[in-house]
Amino acid sequence: MNIIYRDERILVINKPSGLPVLPDGWEKDSPYLAKILEEEFGKMWIIHRLDKITSGVMVFAREAESHRALNMQFENREVEKVYHAIVEGHPKWEEKTAKHPLRVNVGHKHRTAVDDRNGKPSETRFRLIKQYQTAALIEATPKTGRTHQVRVHARALGHTLVGDILYGAAESKIIARPALHALTLTFAHPVTQERLTFKAEYPPDFSRALKFL
Repeated sequence: MNIIYRDERILVINKPSGLPVLPDGWEKDSPYLAKILEEEFGKMWIIHRLDKITSGVMVFAREAESHRALNMQFENREVEKVYHAIVEGHPKWEEKTAKHPLRVNVGHKHRTAVDDRNGKPSETRFRLIKQYQTAALIEATPKTGRTHQVRVHARALGHTLVGDILYGAAESKIIARPALHALTLTFAHPVTQERLTFKAEYPPDFSRALKFL
C-alpha cells in the first residue's frame, strides 16, 4: 500500500485499482481496503470512497473527532477533488461543465443514470489536457459527490472513459479498467486547520495507457 501521509489523526493513501474500500456484496471474504489498513494501522474511519476500479488519493480518519471534522468538510463541499481520465474521441472544448442530474443504483447493474426528473443536482467541471489520435486525457473536478459521477458526466458529454464497459465503452487493449485516477485531494487538516493538498502519482496501467497513446 502506498502511504502518502500519516499522523495520529489521518492517513492518506494512493489506493490501487481493483480493491474495494468495503466488502463487495457476495464477496465478503475477499480482501478490501479498510480491513487491510486496520490490520496494519488500527481502527479506521471511512470518510469518502472511490469505486473499486478507480485508483488514487483517499483520506481516512484515525479517530472519531477527525472523522466528524472531515465529514463536515465533505458535506459542506469544502473538499476539492481532481481526477484525471482518458476518454474516447475528440472533445470539441477546452473546458466544459456538466450539470446533468444523476440518479444512482439504477437497474440490476446498479448504474448511475442521467435523470432530469428524479435525479439529484450534480456538477463536474472538465478540462482538456491533451488530445491523442483516438482518445484524450482530461481533468475532472466534481463539485458534488454522486456515485460514478465523473464517468457518467463524461459519457453524457459524448466521451465515455476508455475501458468503461459498464457505460458503453468497447473493451480496450490499452487498459483493463475504466481509465480514471483520483489525482489530488485538498482539505483542511482536522486539528491544525492547515489547508493541505495530497497528490497520488499515476499507477503503472494508467501511465502505460498514456504512453501507448
